[in-house]
Amino acid sequence: MRKLSVEDIIISIEERKCFEAVADDYSFTIKIESYAPFVCGAVHDGHQFRKSLWENCLHTEYERWYEEDPCTKQMVNSFPIVIAGCDSRFEYDLNREPEHAIYEDAWGKRLWKKNLSKEEKKASLQKHTNFYRVVHELISKLETDFKKVIVFDMHSYNWKRWDREVPVWNLGTANIDTVRYGSLVEKWRIKLGSMQLPNGIKSTSKVNDTFQGNGYFLKYITQNFKDTLVLATEISKIYCDELTGVIYPEVVQSVEEHLKELIPDMVQEFEEAGL
Repeated sequence: MRKLSVEDIIISIEERKCFEAVADDYSFTIKIESYAPFVCGAVHDGHQFRKSLWENCLHTEYERWYEEDPCTKQMVNSFPIVIAGCDSRFEYDLNREPEHAIYEDAWGKRLWKKNLSKEEKKASLQKHTNFYRVVHELISKLETDFKKVIVFDMHSYNWKRWDREVPVWNLGTANIDTVRYGSLVEKWRIKLGSMQLPNGIKSTSKVNDTFQGNGYFLKYITQNFKDTLVLATEISKIYCDELTGVIYPEVVQSVEEHLKELIPDMVQEFEEAGL
């Protein structure tokens, strides 16, 4: 993996080069092994937290980890195009619009001991801007080449905080055209629910049960590109102990292996749909 400036990443996409890189500020990674009509994204996979913010932050490292989406990049990393955040959403949230990307409080708890300076906010928001410059260039080129594109927007969520039974997989569809894409969403839901997972985990799947798909990553792509479907796909944290931070690698690997089959199947369904 090379370290590249955002400008060099954009030029590489413009020239249809295959490459794997980390942005030169280490805020995100992108891999393009081949140009294909689908993208896998993991915007909340990152855990990095800028050192200049450490002493000012009231949340512990565990509290930050608890709200992040660990292992979501690993689950899709075998695919030809993967873009993922490296920084914690507690520095800036790639799944929120720029004006709300820096938290004042998070999950009912104040985040900062004292208000962030303009310089600190600017440094964080520049990374947010850079990420979306690359996303825009990438989807633009893929729509030009393939006419229609599908994006697998991977997230996870904490199931133990719910006081009812919740699904292993949740698909959020509030901000996509369900008249046009509803049948494909249902096919994706069925595929996810078919997984045979270890440790006696039953792979249930529902639409808009725990979350509705209101993230900025989905909204940005959907609002700017009329022929790209974004599937906001959330897995409950059955692949770890969310109360201790222990990861269950056998579950992560099982999900990864299942997705190696299910995502190509879904891409084929998408390509064959008369949309």
